[in-house]
Amino acid sequence: MQPLLSFSAAVDWVSTRFGRLADWMVLAACTVSAGNAFIRYGISVSSNAWLELQWYLFAGMVMLGASYTLLRNEHVRVDLVYGWVGHRTRLYIDIFGFIFFVLPAMCLLLYMTWPFFWDSFMRQEGSPNAGGILRWPVKLILPLGFLLLVLQGLSELIKRIAVLRGVPVKGNAFLEYKKPEQ
Repeated sequence: MQPLLSFSAAVDWVSTRFGRLADWMVLAACTVSAGNAFIRYGISVSSNAWLELQWYLFAGMVMLGASYTLLRNEHVRVDLVYGWVGHRTRLYIDIFGFIFFVLPAMCLLLYMTWPFFWDSFMRQEGSPNAGGILRWPVKLILPLGFLLLVLQGLSELIKRIAVLRGVPVKGNAFLEYKKPEQ
């Protein structure tokens, strides 16, 4: 189990770094948005590149920050049953969800978005808008984001199985092993 937990820790480290990058993209998007509005309405100069950069930064925030959100267990879930069951049952629900929903869906989306990016990269696709920027960098964010989610999904699966087996897991209060109450 220890080699798997080492892999999990490495994935968590990578997700944390991409999460921090996504944090900075929020600031960059706000700065670009404010600067673009000032230049457009204050000086009457405009460029589609700035608008597209905002969209690209937003895509980066979502796709590169998603794995960090999963790591922090802060993703949206429907708590109709989850909130009423015990800790151990929640772990089983998570394992079932990762195996049958999260991992297959993210693998499928990774598989589907790679050719989308690759075609754009090979053609050096640019924006159809005047003054726009290259499209392939933002298209790369899609498969990269789904790959990060696959890896983080595996990490979360490993940690939940470890907790069920009684192996201590560090870093997430939700996952820390709790001895059964007597």
